[in-house]
Amino acid sequence: MSRPQPRPAPKPRRIVRWIMTNSQHLATADAAELKEVRTACPHLDAVTRHVHDFAEMLHNLRGDQLPDWMEHVLADDLPALHSLVRGLRRGFDAVTAGLSTPWSSGQVEGHVTRVKLLKRMAYGRANLDLLRQRVLLGP
Repeated sequence: MSRPQPRPAPKPRRIVRWIMTNSQHLATADAAELKEVRTACPHLDAVTRHVHDFAEMLHNLRGDQLPDWMEHVLADDLPALHSLVRGLRRGFDAVTAGLSTPWSSGQVEGHVTRVKLLKRMAYGRANLDLLRQRVLLGP
């Protein structure tokens, strides 16, 4: 008589995807598995709570809650998140503004990325005049 094989643990990448997904959009089976994993690992449960709180802050433009969120993170034994908090403190004003205003530099960053791509494509084979023409005239 053989013993029933234990169910394999979900892969870390899958767990991260579950944590990063809004709980309302998770499949019932995935939500149940995430709950099991969170119950088995208190550190992962704390990380999940902090990630969801930060996502809510970001989604609702509540930068004023950042100091309290940072204190809650530092109260837990989570060195990786402590490192994140130290980084956020270095640019605290910018992070707070980013979490509080609806403005985004995403469109500008997209154009910068496009220009860099064009420059790399012509590296060593074209001069500045051709690059300028390609940037101004588009794809």
